[in-house]
Amino acid sequence: MQRTNNRHPLILAPAGNKASFLAALAAGADAVYCGLKNFSARMGAKNFSVEELASLSCLAREKGTEVYIAMNSLIKQDDLSKAGKLLDQLNQQVRPKALIVQDLSFLELARQTGFSGEIHLSTLAAVTFPSALKLIRERFHPKITRVVLPRELNIDEIRAVASACPLGGPELEVFVHGALCYGLSGRCYWSSYMGGKSGLRGRCVQPCRRVYLQKDQQGRFFSCQDMSLDVLVKVLLSVPQIRAWKIEGRKKGPHYVFHTVTAYKLLRDHGTDPQMKKTAMKLLARALGRAGTHYRFLPQRPQNPVNTGIHTGSGLLVGRVRGSQRSPYIVPGEELLSGDMLRIGYEDEHWHCTQRVRRHVPKKGRLDLKLSADREASGVSGHSPWKNAPVFLTDRREKALGEMLTQLEDRLRVPAPVAPSEFNAEFPKKFREKTSGIELRVSRHFSREALKARTGLWINENLPKMHLKTRASGIWWWLPPVIWPNNEEKWESRIESLIREGGRDFVLNAPWQMIFFRNQKKMNLWAGPFCNFANTPAIEIAADMGFSGVIVSPELTREDFLKLPGHSPLPLGIVISGNWPLCVSRILPDDLNLKNLFSSPKGEQAWAVTYESDTWLFPNWAVDLSEKKTELRNAGYTLFVHLAEALPKNMRLKKRPGMWNWDLKLF
Repeated sequence: MQRTNNRHPLILAPAGNKASFLAALAAGADAVYCGLKNFSARMGAKNFSVEELASLSCLAREKGTEVYIAMNSLIKQDDLSKAGKLLDQLNQQVRPKALIVQDLSFLELARQTGFSGEIHLSTLAAVTFPSALKLIRERFHPKITRVVLPRELNIDEIRAVASACPLGGPELEVFVHGALCYGLSGRCYWSSYMGGKSGLRGRCVQPCRRVYLQKDQQGRFFSCQDMSLDVLVKVLLSVPQIRAWKIEGRKKGPHYVFHTVTAYKLLRDHGTDPQMKKTAMKLLARALGRAGTHYRFLPQRPQNPVNTGIHTGSGLLVGRVRGSQRSPYIVPGEELLSGDMLRIGYEDEHWHCTQRVRRHVPKKGRLDLKLSADREASGVSGHSPWKNAPVFLTDRREKALGEMLTQLEDRLRVPAPVAPSEFNAEFPKKFREKTSGIELRVSRHFSREALKARTGLWINENLPKMHLKTRASGIWWWLPPVIWPNNEEKWESRIESLIREGGRDFVLNAPWQMIFFRNQKKMNLWAGPFCNFANTPAIEIAADMGFSGVIVSPELTREDFLKLPGHSPLPLGIVISGNWPLCVSRILPDDLNLKNLFSSPKGEQAWAVTYESDTWLFPNWAVDLSEKKTELRNAGYTLFVHLAEALPKNMRLKKRPGMWNWDLKLF
């Protein structure tokens, strides 16, 4: 019997600064989610101090609005005590309704600090298939009360996941509006691979938004339009397990927050009224986001969110730069108000800048621009980068909205000071491994020669033909980093087939894949590198789930790698060489040729390949920590993984150091 829910879903608003938080309250949001200045997956937002949140949360409670805190970044070993102190302070001063997390270490930190709120699993936790909800219920009830689903699911897949929600939860949260990442949440390492700024830690520099070149074609092949379900959200009302409609945008201003929250409240509460729907659509059109798409929501009419024929800069395109370098101006296609914020150029162009409008400018009027000389000089061969550059309206402060924000701000109270937290995280007992190191070479294609070494194989659609030629018991079988709802039964069948053939060694690339093995005994099950384990409390949870070992997150630094074995309750492995993807995606751009190199503005090269329903992007150089193997073995690592991908025809990997973040600080 499925649980019923007669309540309307909550409208969950983003807030990256005080003005946006107040705008959410002014619009009547049911809940607001925001982040701290540390441990948030949107560190590009201004975010909040604990003291600021204490005051805002008090006002939110007065208005009946729930507050969720996003501490949804990957946690390194050295972060544990600092994260625990912040959580302790939140519990004392802010008392949020819920914590949004991707890293399982927060379950233990919540226990140690006595955190009294709910815990919601972020979309970065990659809960992508129905039976994962059963495992979460079995293992983590009542700690985890809600799961945020990936944006990539269509309505049929959302219903399939919802139908698996056990009686009593966890409940579901779905995105209805906001930016789309090209890579799957929790499965993108692009920004980290290019220089240590980890998307999993909220530092993404958005390499997918840049211009790339493939042969003679140039474009933003991976820059997505925003998701905007608009009137289609009425379909979600028929899924009672969905408790919240989430609006993305913690880097957006108060105008965006107010408009989107107001629009989705109208669509939720008055979606059958044609005039109300029309009003809501006008609000969304003026919210200053990117062009919208329904993405995959309707399985019979999926939309590719990558369209190189339109602009994908954030904000409303209002014109292009005219005039000379000395006297640039725009003729706006929209009325501009005093206080409006403009951005000239795309965010990824190093010369882009912003300008505040100081006076009213009518539609088709003229606004002179002030472009600094040093930026003008950044053109190539005397060509100004400003010529015909797009100009976007990115934020607006209407008088009425400004007055509402001022009235709310006047009601804020300074909270009583609280002593700093004295919390220190407790670590598990030290693990002492007695076995010698194992070298594991992992590929996608079977060969007789490969069986001479310790071999790993990615389980794939050719498995029925392949496993008849091999001994399943002699191979480490690798599961994919994501399993979609429509493929769950197929994957369960593949795994059962391998177990019948004698397979005992498996590498799982999401913790929730353990559901396929819960009735099996004497199995050697390792958490794979896509599980993103980077600290010992998370590894302790993996041990409690039944894992035999953990292959740690490959994006860590030398210091991070070396600290883990000394406290780990499980044997540890590491990806020491081979082809690691920039990201895994459910999107195949129409203008991109598979298995052909494409180049970034800095000359970095990569290629795309599809495996079943997903697109993988690989850089044209490999990870190579081979020279560090002795140091890693001495630290306590016992499994060394070498990943091999079949290179496209006539392609050779570049010779680069391949140290990834070894010598860097992971931001």
